[in-house]
Amino acid sequence: MTELCEVVMTAPDPDWLRRFTRELVDQRLCSSVHNFSPVHSIYRWQGEVHERTEGRASLHTRRELVEAIVKYAKDRHPYQVPGISARPIYDGNPDYLDWIAAETQAAQS
Repeated sequence: MTELCEVVMTAPDPDWLRRFTRELVDQRLCSSVHNFSPVHSIYRWQGEVHERTEGRASLHTRRELVEAIVKYAKDRHPYQVPGISARPIYDGNPDYLDWIAAETQAAQS
């Protein structure tokens, strides 16, 4: 069975993130995206604590595509260090999990 995961990504502009994640679905790098906004973020960056409102996206994809998603984001994302992390999907509705795998492309070797 294909290993699946949820990729979480944030960006300073929720509209930019919505458009960007649409590109990821169009390119079959993920099957679906849930965009959340506003998200209040508190983080440490370059020695200072910052607070800001951001957009947050939850992508469903194959684990093997995470590297391609990160590369695509690093080339386009407004942050110097985009916040992107992946969490494994261990179980769920088998029909939904099959759909995630079917709607994403296998990574190119």
